[in-house]
Amino acid sequence: MKIDTLAIHAGSDPADASAGPVIPPLQLSTTFRRDEEGNFSSGYMYTRHGNPTRTALEKCLAALEGGEDAACFSSGSAAAMAVFQALEPGDHVIVPEDMYMGIQNMIREVMTRWQLEFSFVNFDRIRDYLKPRTRLIWIETPSNPLMKVTDIRAVTALAAEKGITTVCDNTFATPVFQRPLELGADLVMHSSTKYMGGHSDVLGGAIICRQRGDFFDRIRQVQTLGGGVLSPFDCYLTLRGIKTLACRMRVHDANAMQLAGWLAAHPQVEKVFHPGLPHHPGHETARSQMSGYGGMLSFLVRGGRAEAMKLINNCRLFTHATSLGGVESLIEHRASQEGPGSLSPENLLRVSTGIENIDDLIEDLERGFHN
Repeated sequence: MKIDTLAIHAGSDPADASAGPVIPPLQLSTTFRRDEEGNFSSGYMYTRHGNPTRTALEKCLAALEGGEDAACFSSGSAAAMAVFQALEPGDHVIVPEDMYMGIQNMIREVMTRWQLEFSFVNFDRIRDYLKPRTRLIWIETPSNPLMKVTDIRAVTALAAEKGITTVCDNTFATPVFQRPLELGADLVMHSSTKYMGGHSDVLGGAIICRQRGDFFDRIRQVQTLGGGVLSPFDCYLTLRGIKTLACRMRVHDANAMQLAGWLAAHPQVEKVFHPGLPHHPGHETARSQMSGYGGMLSFLVRGGRAEAMKLINNCRLFTHATSLGGVESLIEHRASQEGPGSLSPENLLRVSTGIENIDDLIEDLERGFHN
């Protein structure tokens, strides 16, 4: 089935319930009855171990990414942490130098205490950073916030040659526009808070595997024993959001592409970071592995931090807020959010382009520049 159809039907089987509901019911129970033999013949015993609503979401996400299985967590950060916790002390991990600051902070402040070694690298020189104990390569493409593009095929081919597991954060692109498992990745990570949920009202994360194996089994073990699982109600909301994922993403993509072009020609903008623009250094790679470029972009405002903050505060439709992927447009001064250690320029603004009318969004920014 095509992605539009999968988003609506994957994980849903009306025959699973006696009443035959078209929409899978929300199952809130935390515990499940044993049969006469004392076994859990239904397959469920306790919601930390498994829940029918979470199973539906995990099946849906696995189908969307073309994977064999998925594990859903209480947040994208919890999902990422489970991957690192599945490693062994002394293992070496390669991560991109431009990546989501929340995971960077997790690595520096928490995971290094687990005796894991991390290298933040430019992926153009990734071979230079391989070590005998390299066990994992973490890919984020397009990256947050500079929208750098990584050649997934090239990195996963190198990793396979060396027996290294690869994980691709596909939050920005979503499976509508990019399918990392088909490009050779072993695992895909999502902050389902973003485009999957799509309405800025539900937190969640997921890891999807191309094939079940020992490493994914360890991730599943962390999910079960650690208990950082997604609640049934949040699973239900995420499933509901996914049903409109494909059509939402096409509007996000079209709006961001038009907005990026408009900003690139604006006299008060120094530079625009968007992989759909022909001058973007990763444009050709993005074209080869993406069918669309998503709703995210960043740009540099002439005049430094003061002018960037002035623009934000003059906007009426763009909300000054963290996060992304909702139907509403957000704008953010990324260096302020990331705090000490941020590599984001002080005049950089990150935009999550919503699905409003593009003319209204452009008018809002134009007014912001001139007020």
